[in-house]
Formats: sequence, C-alpha cells, structure tokens
Amino acid sequence: MAERSEEVKLLGMWASPFSRRIEIALTIKGVPYEFSEQDITNKSALLLQLNPVHKMIPVLVHHGKPISESLVILEYIDDTWQNNPILPQDPYEKAMARFWAKFIDEQICVAAMKVVGKTGEEKDAAVEATRDLLKFLEKELVGKDFFGGKNLGFVDIVATLIAFWVMRTEEIVGVKVVPVEIFPEIHRWVKNLLANDVIKKCIPPEDEHLRYIKDRMVKLIIKPA
Repeated sequence: MAERSEEVKLLGMWASPFSRRIEIALTIKGVPYEFSEQDITNKSALLLQLNPVHKMIPVLVHHGKPISESLVILEYIDDTWQNNPILPQDPYEKAMARFWAKFIDEQICVAAMKVVGKTGEEKDAAVEATRDLLKFLEKELVGKDFFGGKNLGFVDIVATLIAFWVMRTEEIVGVKVVPVEIFPEIHRWVKNLLANDVIKKCIPPEDEHLRYIKDRMVKLIIKPA
C-alpha cells in the first residue's frame, strides 16, 4: 500500500543531483511525497534540526524519522518500498552496484569538480583525471542499456550526476569532459535515460538549470577580495 503523502517528506533543492536522485527513486516506487525546497546558502532551522551532522540536503523524513545522505536514502527507499526494486537482488550484483555508486560519488564527482575554475595545465590535468575514471564506467556499459542491464537501477540513478550535471556543464567550463569519440557507450546510455519517462519527469529543465549552474560557478570562481 502506498504511503500517504504527509508521511513522506523530502528536503531538497531543485538543482541538486543528490536531491534529484531521491525524487527519481520515489517516482519509480510510486511513493507520494511532500517536497520542501531548501536554500543551501541560507539553511533553514528545519534542515539543521533534521541533519545536524552534515547540515546538507537531501533529507528524507518518513513517519517523522529523518534519513540523510543520498546513497543511504536510496537504499532505505528500496528496503521500505519493495516494488520496482532499484538494487539488484543477487548479493554479488548488489555489492557491485554499491561499489560503483561510491566510485561515482567519491572519485568521479570529486575529480570533475576540480575542472571548475582551473585554467591551462591544471584544467587539462583535471579533465584527464576525470576521463581516466569515466573509462571504467564506459567499460561497464558495453552491451547494456543501463548499468544494471535492461532496466533503470541504482547505479543509473546515482550516475545521473554525470549525465545531467557534468555533461551539461561542458560548454560552461569550456571543454568536452565526456567527448562522444572517447565515451560512445556513456553517450548511448544518456540517450536511453532521456527516453525514460521517470528520468524525463525528474531531471531539472535544461535552460534554467544551466543558468543556475553558471551563476554558481561565477560565485565560486570570483570571490570578494
């Protein structure tokens, strides 16, 4: 039985890849929820109360109990609403899905962020480091529609960070971090994502999203003296 919307609340931010992950998972599961938009530059008392450790979004509140960290929340959602599973059922495949999800967040995301604000040789080195990591995902996609096979799953949800944040910002940062000639499988996978109704519903509108990212990058790069 689906939960009533007032029993599930998501504190998130419309342009955050980590927040959007949770929206994708809840939509796949068919779980109604209340969305609470948060200003990450002026954190609300509610956010600080519900996530006092990291003080960050997303936070999922279920029956009044808060859960933080997007990967933890995704697993909680999959355990709580067991229809349309997003994690593999096989223990080994589940472990590998967790491995790749951590790899994306802890290595690819970190490397890609270093491209922003760099110039010259430093930017070139950051791009190459990111590409070297992405090559592992490129191999994982050979012969598959999605990372888990035929259906959208846990790693795909996590990797939307690459498809709709890293790749969308290439024009803004002035370099093709994920060129199609090096990463044809990733580009094919992105096309599969864009054909998925849940993804189309849950990703940010591109023009508005790019304006927001560009504004954020300017603020990060040009700091007051």
